[in-house]
Amino acid sequence: MNDIKKKLQDEIAALENEFRVELPREILKARAHGDLSENAEYHAAKDRQGFVNARLNQLKKRLAEMSMVDFTKIPHNRVGLGSTVVVLDVKRDEEVTYYLVTSEEADAANGRISTTSPIGRALLGKEIGDEVKVQSPGGVKELEILKLTTIHDEVK
Repeated sequence: MNDIKKKLQDEIAALENEFRVELPREILKARAHGDLSENAEYHAAKDRQGFVNARLNQLKKRLAEMSMVDFTKIPHNRVGLGSTVVVLDVKRDEEVTYYLVTSEEADAANGRISTTSPIGRALLGKEIGDEVKVQSPGGVKELEILKLTTIHDEVK
């Protein structure tokens, strides 16, 4: 969790520097070229300024949300953020391991799924022995939870 916060803080710092220092300098330089109506450099810098400002707001909001995660509310015996879940894909008779993470850490190819993804949402709050059905592009997946390690088990 601290790695994610650090990553967000680093991106915020870089974007704030660009927004407050680099872009105003580019805009001033472009203005010096004269007529702004046909000045591509000016328009590109203003467009980038709008994008950077929007991204900054998004990142700051996400950082604030992450700061409010209450680890005491993550269950000890049920699937939650930070859980490693081994499931049996019933139709394929295959074991699959998922690690439930925040959307910033998600990497489905490596089994790191977001708690907001369809499979992540279906698994949240479940325990060993529970079966869940998840709609996927290939049809409905039936998953049975075989093993569960929560974030609390990882910390110990």
